[in-house]
Parts: sequence; C-alpha cells; structure tokens
Amino acid sequence: MTTHSITSTTGTHDLRLLRSLAEEGKLVFSTSEAREAAVRAGIPKGYLYELLHHMAQSGLLTRLRRGLYATSEVASGRPQAHPFAIATHLVRPSAISHWSALSHHGLTDQVPRVVTAFTPKKVVTPSMRSPDHNGSAHHAWKIAGVAYEYVSVRKDHFFGIEQVWVDEDSRVPIADRERTVLETFISPRRFGGIGMALGLIESHAQQLQLDRLVEYALRYGKISVAKRLGWALDRAHVADSLLRPLQAVPATRYYSLDPARPRRGPCDNRWMIQDNLRFRSG
Repeated sequence: MTTHSITSTTGTHDLRLLRSLAEEGKLVFSTSEAREAAVRAGIPKGYLYELLHHMAQSGLLTRLRRGLYATSEVASGRPQAHPFAIATHLVRPSAISHWSALSHHGLTDQVPRVVTAFTPKKVVTPSMRSPDHNGSAHHAWKIAGVAYEYVSVRKDHFFGIEQVWVDEDSRVPIADRERTVLETFISPRRFGGIGMALGLIESHAQQLQLDRLVEYALRYGKISVAKRLGWALDRAHVADSLLRPLQAVPATRYYSLDPARPRRGPCDNRWMIQDNLRFRSG
C-alpha cells in the first residue's frame, strides 16, 4: 500500500478502530486485541500494523511498550486511558498500591506524583536498559509525562486485591484498604517513617475491617509487621479478641517500632517492640 493510500484511508479507519475498541471498553489494548477490533470494524488485516503506527505518530494513540497501546487524544471522541489502567496493563499481574492506593481510598490528602503498583514480577524499566544505568538509582516507567513505579513483592505476598471501576471504561486491580494500610507497617520507609502507619490507625480505624487487617498481617508472616500492628492497635484500644492472634506470634527479641530510626527507647514486653519514636538524642 502506498503512502498516499495509507493517508487517504486513515481518517476513516482510525475512527472505526477506536470505535470498535471503545465498544469493548478497551482504552488500553494489545496488538491482538486491536486485531480483533479491526476484524469487527472491517479493516483489512494487512493494514493494521501500518494503521497503529500512523495513529501513534499522529497522537491518537500512545505506544506504551511493544504490542501495547492506549488512547491518548480527546479529539478522538473518547476519553484518555486512566493512568491506573495503563499501570496495570504495562506489567501483568500488578495492582495499584502504596501512595496511589492510599489516595484512591481517601486515606491521605497528598496527591501522589507517581503512579505506584506492586507486582510479583521483576520489572525492568526502559531506563534500566540505558548504558548510563545506575543500579542504585530510582527508576520508573515514564509515559506522556506520567511516571509509573513498580514494587516487586514475593508471590505469596501478592494478595488483598480488589477489582475497582476507576471510570466508566476501566476496571483495575487495586490493593484494598486493609492491604494498603498493612503496607505502611511493612515498608514504613516508603511512607516517610512509621508515623504514617500510626496516623492511619488513629484516624481511620473506624473505616477499616480490623479483623481483615489482622488476618493480612498474619498471612504476611513477618514477626516485626505483626508486632508493630499489634502495638498500634493496642494503643487505639481495639478489642482484646483482635489483638490476641498478633500477641501470640512468637518473638525472641525486640523489634524497632520505626526501622529507620536508632534502636533506642523504652521496650514494651507485651509486644516486644522498642518504642524508638520516644527517644530523643542529646
């Protein structure tokens, strides 16, 4: 097909392809999904790759990575793909997590500058393939001005996920409230310290299914996480019946309440926690 014929047919084919994809609610889609949509729209099979290339060059589509695209132009008559949908399609399986999930659930007033998801896969971003790659540097996938960050977790730690409609076209996996709160006890450094975790329990305990939160902590299987959570719930005066499973987790040493701070401060024998938030140097 000549360049002239490609240009002359694109104006109708691109809209037909977008319409066919939209009917299936696909604002983020693979090449194979585009191929199926093209068949429904009566677009010649041999023309699809040239059409996708042209649409990406013209701004109707954003090429996310090889074989994966997203709608990107409001002028096409369709909304842009939601960033959460892009994140969870870029890496599969994955689920929106950390600060992005906190914001989604209304557990923070801060607006994250990065879309974060966790995944049981090891993720290699394009920047990691750069000759100037620094193994200790912070890396994210950057698309159309938005940064997408992935946190790798063990396969058995990839749980507590719900499917949520984030707009009329996109239903995406997101860590539920309890799994999101648990993450602040698992990785306090990512949230600026244990203060975020303690604040969430103090301010939002009534909105959480605390029995599920305790269940998740036990399922995660890390003593320090169970003890930090138990310590926090104890100070929030929750029922002893909820605390007992966490208290029963065997511990042979004291764990710092905040792992980012010096190991100094009073020790709590009930929870085997050293309250290093109360320590002040000098």
